[in-house]
Amino acid sequence: MKVKIVNRSPFDLPQYATPLSAGMDLHANLSEPVMLASLQRALVPTGLFIELPAGYEAQIRPRSGLAAKHGISLVNSPGTIDADYRGEIKIILVNLSDTPFAVQPGERIAQMVIARHERVEWEAVAELDDTARGAGGFGSTGVK
Repeated sequence: MKVKIVNRSPFDLPQYATPLSAGMDLHANLSEPVMLASLQRALVPTGLFIELPAGYEAQIRPRSGLAAKHGISLVNSPGTIDADYRGEIKIILVNLSDTPFAVQPGERIAQMVIARHERVEWEAVAELDDTARGAGGFGSTGVK
């Protein structure tokens, strides 16, 4: 599938790291580092603009390395970029650690997964079909 992209950053286009990767890394389009104090968040630009086909979305997800090593995550994970959005992709980073973190220019800050989605039409009914699980949730299936 081909997707139109405008890159207004000096960094490479998002790309898959391995043949079976689902996500592509996004880089911080910064001219100087941005410091994130503990529990602070920042909107970090990527310099990327995309045109997705109808029926697709771009999901923006945290990078596991930043999360595990530094406690850096995304506030709205996963973030969704709709097919009709034409603005710059920006990442809402948050520092969940107790140590300040400097986001460096060009640093890989998030990953983007392109996914197909469906639109639904609601069918209002008085009740739903029963299942073995029923309304059980939040740990109701037990721990083994």
